[in-house]
Amino acid sequence: MIHQLNHRLSQSDIHELCALTQGGRNNSLKEQLYQLTLDADRRVATNALWVFTHFSAVDNEWLYAKHDQLIDRCLKEKDTTKLRLMLNLLLRQPFDEEAIRTDLIDFCLTRLADPKSPYAVRAQCIKLAYEQMRYWPELLNELRQTLEMISCEPLSPGLRSAWRQVMKKL
Repeated sequence: MIHQLNHRLSQSDIHELCALTQGGRNNSLKEQLYQLTLDADRRVATNALWVFTHFSAVDNEWLYAKHDQLIDRCLKEKDTTKLRLMLNLLLRQPFDEEAIRTDLIDFCLTRLADPKSPYAVRAQCIKLAYEQMRYWPELLNELRQTLEMISCEPLSPGLRSAWRQVMKKL
């Protein structure tokens, strides 16, 4: 598996790795793939994360057990590509009222308001902030204020779309 991840991945490579790891009987292979997301080689780690973003909804449920670990990794990650991919994985996971992570909420609010952050990260943070804050009206108020604050700056189409989607929900 590491040999495949060490090179540029084609769409067929991604489908092959997803097929290799799909199903409950292949959880050990999913774990191996997950461990490769921690690899010191940036290409291997990034490609492993990229493969996880292509998992089916059923196979993606395996990642739910890695929820807190993914959040911890996001909070520390300096590599924008890895951060974007991990945020994407978190967006595919459920957030419930009992498991709120205030450190992730703070991270998202800071990043979505930071004009120096990449647009994709900011858009993902808008969506993640909403997913976590939606259970509490006072937190939704804070999110609304933050979103209104950034609406004055020029936003990319993707960022504007995320902004609109969450504003509709508010």
